[in-house]
Amino acid sequence: MGLFISFEGCEGCGKSTQAKRLAAELQRQGYPVTRTYEPGGTPLGAQLRRYLKRASDSTISPEAELLLFTAARSQLTRDIILPALEQGHIVICDRYSDSTVAYQGYGRGLSLDTIAVVNQLATNGLRPDLVLLLDMDPFCALQRKKMPRDRFEHEVLDFHQRVRNGYLRLAREDPSRWVVLDASHSFPGTARTIQQVVSSLVKSTGILQQLSEH
Repeated sequence: MGLFISFEGCEGCGKSTQAKRLAAELQRQGYPVTRTYEPGGTPLGAQLRRYLKRASDSTISPEAELLLFTAARSQLTRDIILPALEQGHIVICDRYSDSTVAYQGYGRGLSLDTIAVVNQLATNGLRPDLVLLLDMDPFCALQRKKMPRDRFEHEVLDFHQRVRNGYLRLAREDPSRWVVLDASHSFPGTARTIQQVVSSLVKSTGILQQLSEH
């Protein structure tokens, strides 16, 4: 099996850019990499992403939002992530199941127990080996976003603060898998720290050696 890395964080924290940079660097070093994102990565996911991100539609209930995100996740897991892991790839995913806990759980106030059951069904129990949380003050992060903003970026600041607090709580509860990074630092500095963390983990898994033996 390969290695599964997810990037998490609030809107505007820079995780998409950092995920892209990490994937490029690992590929440069000779590692097989699959980079994907949520919601999306499959035809179904792309359709659901357009609907979920649309700023004009504020009528989606928290429960429907939860189910739409996890439907996209189920398809992505089955069609993209699991096959890549089985081929020994390093999978880098921009958001995964922890986003639902932070946004629909802590942000929207849905039952964490319910979310755990739905996530389990969508992912068949798959969890990232490493979660990189790019943390920063939500107000400052939102200032980075270019207009027009999507449906989540239009949420009140208190919502984004609840999401951030949820992420930090998840990190405290599972320190063996989570690494919290201060995303308010310079982009190159954060990228170097990410590379150091991931390089150490990748070397410990011996992915290149496993591939050479097949």
